Amino acid sequence: MMSVQTIETIAEEAGQWRRHLHQNPELLFDLPATSAFVADKLKSFGCDEVVTGIAKTGVVAVVKGKLGAGRTIGLRADMDALPIAEQTNLAHASKNPGKMHACGHDGHTAMLLGAARHLASTRDFAGTAVLIFQPAEEGGAGGRVMIEEGLLERFGIEEVFGMHNEPGLPVGSFAIRPGPMLAAADRFVVKLNGKGSHAASPHESRDPVLIAAHLVTALQSIASRNVDPFDPVVVSVTYLAGGSEAALNVIPEQAVVGGTIRTINPQTRKAVEQRFKDIVANTARLFEAQAEIDWRPGYPVTVNDPEMTKAAISVASDVAGADKVNGNCQCTMGAEDFSYMLEKRPGAMIWLGNGDSAGLHNPAYDFNDGAIVHGISYWTTLVGERLVNRG
Repeated sequence: MMSVQTIETIAEEAGQWRRHLHQNPELLFDLPATSAFVADKLKSFGCDEVVTGIAKTGVVAVVKGKLGAGRTIGLRADMDALPIAEQTNLAHASKNPGKMHACGHDGHTAMLLGAARHLASTRDFAGTAVLIFQPAEEGGAGGRVMIEEGLLERFGIEEVFGMHNEPGLPVGSFAIRPGPMLAAADRFVVKLNGKGSHAASPHESRDPVLIAAHLVTALQSIASRNVDPFDPVVVSVTYLAGGSEAALNVIPEQAVVGGTIRTINPQTRKAVEQRFKDIVANTARLFEAQAEIDWRPGYPVTVNDPEMTKAAISVASDVAGADKVNGNCQCTMGAEDFSYMLEKRPGAMIWLGNGDSAGLHNPAYDFNDGAIVHGISYWTTLVGERLVNRG
């Protein structure tokens, strides 16, 4: 292992990389500058192989240990930003209007780059570390695309690990749990087609706005009346549109309802989808209207392998001390496309404390640079402990 001072030195430089990435955010798969920055750094570190162009702008680096043959593990960071206008007023605030790193992917990328620098310089392990820099986590399923393009097979990845910052968790702390860590996230858009009329003659209409109001209320019964209270389900209507502010005396022909449904249990996920469709169809039928359902399956449940979780807890305890590692944290109803990798290989996602910051996806959010040293230490210790020469 490197000395603490050396890791701190790398972390200080990684903070500069992080702020550079924060100032220059890019979205989804369209990450030319981010991808080039990451690839250039990896090449300068002397990685054995640096591959670009996976899932359009994904980057993968390979570092082989000097202690002989062994297993191959993957370490993954996401690189994309969000379509949010930043409101931090920081010196390193986004230079790209309407785009910002509001989820800390700039920090995730910088920490894995810092780990790459350490691993390439020391190589004090047996086997191979594969560093995965992924595009399009924020809704584009970049992880799934990388898998479809042969990521796991091409690099022989046997285990895969992820890390995400967590606002509210103290800097220097970690949290993880075996089994479900994050929820599955599906989305929906429903078009309610009724019959318009003058607002003074509502009896001549099949009012889609009224139907939408009933539908929003009825959908809340899924979680409260159709699912076991100990089986987490969230139904959130986040979009409602119909009519025009310029024509307040007109009942429109159509209203649109959209939102997201989050589940943990795969069987519940299927049952909730069917119940959702039944409620929509029957609510529309009740008012003699028609409903068009656009069901959009999203990321699956992020499930941590129990043995890999134990390994992650051991590593985090070595880095931070056992008292700063919660090994049975609460599952969150957020979603992560790292879930696709965990469906294919054993591994684990861990939370890294971001301190008392604004929440994720908030225009006032900023990644805490004080967390970088802990993230780099986790990655490098993980490689050292998982890739041991077993003689």
